[in-house]
Amino acid sequence: MSTPWQRTADGANLLGPDGSLAVTIFEEITTLAGRHNAINLGQGFPDEDGPAELNRIAREAIANGHNQYAPGKGIPELRAAVAEHQQRFYGLTPDPETEIVITTGATEAIASAVLSLTCPGDEVLTFEPFYDSYGAMIGLSGAKHTTAALLAPDFMPDLATLENSFSPRTAMVIINNPHNPTGAVFPVEVLSEVVRLAIKYDAVIVTDEVYEHLTFGPRHIPVATLPGAADRTLTISSAGKTFSFTGWKIGWLSGPAELVAAARTVKQFLTYSSGTPFQTAIAAGLRMDGSFFTEAAATLQRKRDILSEGLRAAGLDVLSSQGTYFINADTAKLGITDATALARRLPELIGVAAIPVPVFCHPDGARRTRSLLRFAFCKKETLLEQAAGRLATLKDRL
Repeated sequence: MSTPWQRTADGANLLGPDGSLAVTIFEEITTLAGRHNAINLGQGFPDEDGPAELNRIAREAIANGHNQYAPGKGIPELRAAVAEHQQRFYGLTPDPETEIVITTGATEAIASAVLSLTCPGDEVLTFEPFYDSYGAMIGLSGAKHTTAALLAPDFMPDLATLENSFSPRTAMVIINNPHNPTGAVFPVEVLSEVVRLAIKYDAVIVTDEVYEHLTFGPRHIPVATLPGAADRTLTISSAGKTFSFTGWKIGWLSGPAELVAAARTVKQFLTYSSGTPFQTAIAAGLRMDGSFFTEAAATLQRKRDILSEGLRAAGLDVLSSQGTYFINADTAKLGITDATALARRLPELIGVAAIPVPVFCHPDGARRTRSLLRFAFCKKETLLEQAAGRLATLKDRL
């Protein structure tokens, strides 16, 4: 693809066979859900606000005139809060002046990291399935997107063959942990092998940890805490998922000063800065008592279990979800091997919408995940109970 927009679209699987721009599956499924008054469990955003206290702080900040540009690297209060958070939960000690930058959500942090540190001729490795933003930014950078398969039912890589996905051109490895769309939480054995290989091939590690507090049993392990990783790792997170304020678009990136400076150089010409009053509120959020983070994960786990029961009643194989907003189900047990076709039928058939996992893959990965659907459970419990009841009718409707 010769133009930046085409490379971006192609990287996110948005080009049709003739090279034209296709409608995203998210837009298509959302449209179908609206047309048939279906419960939309496709896109991963909550239908409830986060803590009322943070709403209050944001409103006060607006009323008190905090409405102009924030510093390009973020307000000092939030950078300090990010540093305190990393110290409190993980024992990391980033310098808020030189090793942290506030971004317009994790999406901008990802874009800044990829565009600042990769170029044509490089390879960028992700696990597959992969969050579509990674493919889009890798395409825009001109680098080649390579993948290592996550294998159902637990969506772990084959460590014996993982090195086959690396090469002397591997300039960056992007790890999403906890992982969207699979719900996997990688143990230390997997992360340590990635670090070992990144060192061997001299690759930067970019770790997207937006679901860091939303795990159901396994402990989240930041890559930057592992031996040999800190000096080559950029860690990304955001407020959207943890605090259920996805529309505020407040994220952050931390790591070695020279890598952060490179990402900040690109970031300042994307948005420069964003969300001044929201930054104030999120600083308070990061300082909340540890019980908030524990209860948020417990609530989400309960929602996962409600939806899981409905998926099992539908006759689907429910695959492990150890974190995030998402759970995957295999339609093959019902004799259906094309989850994309089923996803297009579900809104009218039973009044529930989901996203097919193959859209998060390259062609080989799409074939491997052909029968998988991803459902989001970050919704009100009453809505999930309704969805579970509708799903239970699937076998009969089919």
